[in-house]
Amino acid sequence: MIYNLLMSKLLSTISDFFQSGKRNQYPERLRNNGKSVFDYPVIMALDEKEYPQYLKDAYYIKFGQKLNLRHPKNINEKIQWLKIYDNLPIKTQLTDKLLVRDWVKDKIGEKYLKPVLWIGAKFEDIPFENLPDDFVIKCNHGCKWQFIIKNKDKFIKTKSIYEYTKNKLVNWLNESFFGWSDFETQYKNIRPKIIIEPFLVEENEHTPLEIEVWCFNGKPKIIQRIKETVENNKICKIVNSFDENFNFMDIKFYFADEIVPAEPDEKIKLARDLSEILSKNFKLVRVDWMIYDNKLYFNEMTFTPYSGFIVFPPNNYQYYNILGKMLNLK
Repeated sequence: MIYNLLMSKLLSTISDFFQSGKRNQYPERLRNNGKSVFDYPVIMALDEKEYPQYLKDAYYIKFGQKLNLRHPKNINEKIQWLKIYDNLPIKTQLTDKLLVRDWVKDKIGEKYLKPVLWIGAKFEDIPFENLPDDFVIKCNHGCKWQFIIKNKDKFIKTKSIYEYTKNKLVNWLNESFFGWSDFETQYKNIRPKIIIEPFLVEENEHTPLEIEVWCFNGKPKIIQRIKETVENNKICKIVNSFDENFNFMDIKFYFADEIVPAEPDEKIKLARDLSEILSKNFKLVRVDWMIYDNKLYFNEMTFTPYSGFIVFPPNNYQYYNILGKMLNLK
């Protein structure tokens, strides 16, 4: 998962930091009596007035740079600013994978919503006998907190997998994704639920085709179509990137294996237009979509992409400031 990869990099950086001879050059608070600034209990116990300093600490550990919250310039600094100073209640509503559905329905229509098979609060209540062979179990209050179940009968009969899935979901239901996400404050007050959806993927495809539309101050500026394939047992992500006028962009986020020029199709254009409707009145939001059976479906509203720890390859460093200039915080 993208989130786990990012956390792995962050924790690796922390480990290097504490093993280096530079440890004593940094403030005592970074050591926090032997605990990492990214520890879940530490984050959940913080008073809100402590958020800015802890974000500054996390940012320094990640990038080796001071976080300027007073006059943020690059895109990562501005996303950190948004976490604290633009944490609107509507963002919590629209980050909730259940509550956002009614809002999207009112804005653009129900036909863009994925089907839902079941909603509940307890794993034990899941009516497996009524579910199809393949489905997705997810939580409404996290990112990538989900399991794809293929072959229901095998899943139920394989005790180790069944119990692992159950225990993981129970843990998620008793946690806040806020504490695992480097202060993505919009997740903090979501009431946890379980959602079960059909597994929508084309025949012979690994995952659905995805579209991500980055909207700055209510205007789509970056559109990416993402196709995931498996080659030689390795997952490969091929990305087509466009600007708002569908010109090719060479922007490459760390997850992409290859950026390939392509012609925009009608689904790309539709996603751009619908994203402009959904992003109105928000400073920054990435509207995420998927395509199945030649239909466009809404996925989610992502208000703090990559939690403001975006990593570009060296030949794309200019995009830290390019994206920063796109985003007006006033």
